[in-house]
Amino acid sequence: MGTERITDDLQRLLALLPTAVQEALAPADRRDQLLEVVLDLGRIPEARYPGRSVELGEGCLERQDLVEMVGRIGQFGADNRAGIERTLHRISAVRNRRGDVVGLTCRVGRAVFGTVAIVRDLLDSGESLLLMGRPGVGKTTALREIARVLADDLHKRVVVIDTSNEIAGDGDIPHPAIGRARRMQVSKPELQHQVMIEAVENHMPEVIVIDEIGTELEAQAARTIAERGVMLVATAHGNALANLIKNPTLCDLVGGIESVTLGDDEARRRRTQKTVLERAAEPTFPLAVEMHSRHRWAVHDDVGRTVDLLLRGQSPRPQERELMADGGVRLVDPEPSVPQPPQRRPALAVVPLPDPRRSGPSNSGSEKSPADVALRKVKLQVLCCGLSRQRLEEAVRCHGWPVSAVDDLACADVLLSVRQGLGRQPELRRQAREAGVPILVIKSDSLAQVERALERLLNRQTLPRKNHEPEASSDEPDRDDALAALEECRLAVEQIVMPQGRPVELLPRNENVLQMQADLVARYSLKSDVYGSSDQRRLRVFPP
Repeated sequence: MGTERITDDLQRLLALLPTAVQEALAPADRRDQLLEVVLDLGRIPEARYPGRSVELGEGCLERQDLVEMVGRIGQFGADNRAGIERTLHRISAVRNRRGDVVGLTCRVGRAVFGTVAIVRDLLDSGESLLLMGRPGVGKTTALREIARVLADDLHKRVVVIDTSNEIAGDGDIPHPAIGRARRMQVSKPELQHQVMIEAVENHMPEVIVIDEIGTELEAQAARTIAERGVMLVATAHGNALANLIKNPTLCDLVGGIESVTLGDDEARRRRTQKTVLERAAEPTFPLAVEMHSRHRWAVHDDVGRTVDLLLRGQSPRPQERELMADGGVRLVDPEPSVPQPPQRRPALAVVPLPDPRRSGPSNSGSEKSPADVALRKVKLQVLCCGLSRQRLEEAVRCHGWPVSAVDDLACADVLLSVRQGLGRQPELRRQAREAGVPILVIKSDSLAQVERALERLLNRQTLPRKNHEPEASSDEPDRDDALAALEECRLAVEQIVMPQGRPVELLPRNENVLQMQADLVARYSLKSDVYGSSDQRRLRVFPP
């Protein structure tokens, strides 16, 4: 790739190999893309490349060749791995029953600078990131580069838990590829989870980087670290999230799976059997990447939603990203990374906005949506409610959109809120309606949701209103607002009134919506009444 800089210190690894193998690897084309050299007693040495293997010479490897090479390598650790000081190469031993070395796998370690651009926006979010992929796809290489970017470019306190010295190289001095990140070595692989906890308790990191989470103790340590507010970047065994869900040892990384028995009505509504599998908790890693190749990755920016879809038998659609030769990132699939479920619950309040997928060309490839080409002299002023201002600024920074966050409703062009956000601030909602400030409610404060909301708002600014149609009056609420009111009523009945036996007062609504809410309450065999005057009329629901 044109923007990559690769350093591998390959000559230092080749110098350890038997003379005949070194000669076979002398041509430059034999070294390009070399992944590993396999040396087995009584067999012809083999060089492995992506998708192919090449025999090195014609003679079989003799025991004396292995003895001499082991003598040059030095001491192997408890995990049967050794390295070359201040390089990233890894040499793994195969032993017989007596403990003698009968085979060696010499893995080429490369520090690749520049590939992290494909997930640069995920690092800005500060949320924990999990990398998955088949062996040899470059997980450890990406992990190493991510550690450097977090430490040097984002100025985070990064600690690398290096169990086999594969991330930062052999020896006591870490390889320069991890930048200013610190490295903690692990004496025995089975102690990795203890070193993970020790790093948090003793060294105050902002980020912990771990290679190969593979045991239940390590998964539990990862959750403990995440709950302490430390960002995690790790790799795990498995090619995709679907594999992780089926792994009882590691499924806690994505929230864990539990069996739930549904009531008759709920099972009928879902059209499923009464016993179903559901996610038990929030994922340890909110973000996940499936590495299909070294330059094409699939990004899940809402792991919880992806797991929920998989458990329901639906197919999630992650965002496919490809690193181009010029260093740019191309979206192979411009659709949202996780589609909305077919029975999506409405938000509390929704402003009708045009769908960007219908109102303009697709943003795949080199084409840009209307939001990207908008030329506005004044920025769109957004007031956040229950939404991280940092997340909004991150989305704006990634796309260069003309949007800024404000703290005063009087300065806002739109009020952007997460679901349930306005329910905790009814006064802000009332003031926004009185001031005529549109309200847009999104499902969560994930980066994808914020980006989609801003794009829709910018599209609305750039698209002319047909025939100068007037806004819908407050006496004739749109369908989305009516659905939101019914959803608010349903949640109040099912989560507070019936289980807790407490009355609940809903948000102010107009007469038509109040009647719809009263009818819904009556279906639960409950009583309700209307309180307030003029535009403050609201429904109060009483327990049975």
